[in-house]
Amino acid sequence: MKKRVIVFLFISLLLVSQVSFAQKAKKQPEKEIVESNTVDTIAKTNLKGYPVTPFKDTLFYVYNKVGSFSAENRAKAISDKIKKIYEDAFFVSDSLKIIPSDISLDIVYESDFVIMSILEADAKSENMPAADVAKRNFTAIKRAILFQNENYSLLPKRLGLTALLISILGLVLFFVGKLFNKVSLYVSRNKKKYFTGYKYNEITILSPRKQHFLALRLIGAIKVFVLLLIVYLSLPILFSIFPATEGYTTTLLRWILTPAKLAVLSFLAFLPNLFTILVIAFIFRYTLKAIKFFVDEISKGNIKIDGFYSDWAKPTFNIIRFLMYAFMLVIIFPYLPGSDSPIFKGVSVFVGILFSLGSSNAIANMVAGLVITYMRPFKIGDFIKIGDVSGEVIEKTALVTRIRTPKFEDITIPNSSVLSSTSTNYSANTKEESRGLVMHTTVTIGYDVPWRDVHKALLNAATKTDFIETTPAPFVLQTGLDDFYVAYEINAYTKEPQKQPHIYSSLHQNIQDSFNEAGIEIMSPHYKALRDGNKTTIPEDYLGNNYETPTFNINGKL
Repeated sequence: MKKRVIVFLFISLLLVSQVSFAQKAKKQPEKEIVESNTVDTIAKTNLKGYPVTPFKDTLFYVYNKVGSFSAENRAKAISDKIKKIYEDAFFVSDSLKIIPSDISLDIVYESDFVIMSILEADAKSENMPAADVAKRNFTAIKRAILFQNENYSLLPKRLGLTALLISILGLVLFFVGKLFNKVSLYVSRNKKKYFTGYKYNEITILSPRKQHFLALRLIGAIKVFVLLLIVYLSLPILFSIFPATEGYTTTLLRWILTPAKLAVLSFLAFLPNLFTILVIAFIFRYTLKAIKFFVDEISKGNIKIDGFYSDWAKPTFNIIRFLMYAFMLVIIFPYLPGSDSPIFKGVSVFVGILFSLGSSNAIANMVAGLVITYMRPFKIGDFIKIGDVSGEVIEKTALVTRIRTPKFEDITIPNSSVLSSTSTNYSANTKEESRGLVMHTTVTIGYDVPWRDVHKALLNAATKTDFIETTPAPFVLQTGLDDFYVAYEINAYTKEPQKQPHIYSSLHQNIQDSFNEAGIEIMSPHYKALRDGNKTTIPEDYLGNNYETPTFNINGKL
């Protein structure tokens, strides 16, 4: 029994030692080859060889230089190339080949990547045919790479690192998204506190609801931008893990860094010009503020200038402001980025041509509006007549004048038409210190009615009419002595020209009532020339007491 146990233990030890020996032989195949080659090489040559050691162990030696490329540099370069092939995660051993050329045998990977070249000088240094040296080195390189891939492959590590980075990226995106969601929730909960709307000169630009909506949209846009930026910046890290995609790392970073660098350098180069622009804008801004102070004082009447009306102040300031802004733009233009580029100049010329061709009527109206402003034919609130349009002026702009008729019709008249037409201002003399506007209408009465009675009836009608001034008093003009009647014109003053339709209607009503009360018929009789037997048309006050109406005299033959 003890013998069986001893035999079993002996056999077990023997098997373990054989397995260990086999594993040791598997792990260091190159070392045995290199050692045997080294012994042979040392025995055959006295040249100093430089080892090719991409993975610590020596694969073979390089003895000769090529041109200015020393043997040591050749060995180092071959080692680096073998490492680079090993780092290829998709290495295929069949892609390694020996390709003969005119002066050498080349060990090539994927038909275009030359690992090393075996020259005749290399073969003579080792006292071996060049084909044998190439085959030996080819086998050593291939076995070494395969051995490293089998025992120390980086692919699992790279895959694991990739999975780890993707997991971290997912967590970062998740927490960044959560952070923005919390910000949006906080903004929504406190919207009454932070969003009160925006007004400018009593004009609501943004309501609180619209302001809250725009804030949420802005937060959402920033969120999307940040998430995309994180993903984009993570791609170079992921691509750098695998040698095959490592080249994309520099490309992706260049896409961001190159424009960013260009923008930063351009901004830094633009800073002196920007400072100059700010100084120019500052000077013009506060110069305009000083001018506006005097303009406001003139329009209020605190400052008076002979021959310069207060209502000219604001239009004149608008002209000055436009000219100063135009002059400021001319000064600033050379300091703007890209102002010297042909494209910028071409676009400027193109816009100028479009503006000139498309705004001829607008410019004509603007010039007419400017002329009207300084002519002062009317102002806001005046009751005027332009052509066939009568009404109150409700708006004057640089391009048009708007009039509201007594029928509440708003009529827009281009300033060029206003300037070329005759305008009548009924409100010009209706101020407190003025006599007022004269309202007038005409009636025709026959010669048989005494003119004094007609005057009295007309004046009585005028005094009963609404909005007629008692001082100055109304008056009557006899405007014509026609063949059959006399034309009487009643004239009365008013300071309410915008109520002309109502005044005329009331005046005509009162004329009818006054004439009826005075027993005067409003008519224009036509008399025929039958003087025999007709009563004279001269009023009785002008006839003698003995005047008798003549009788008809009829003479005829039977």
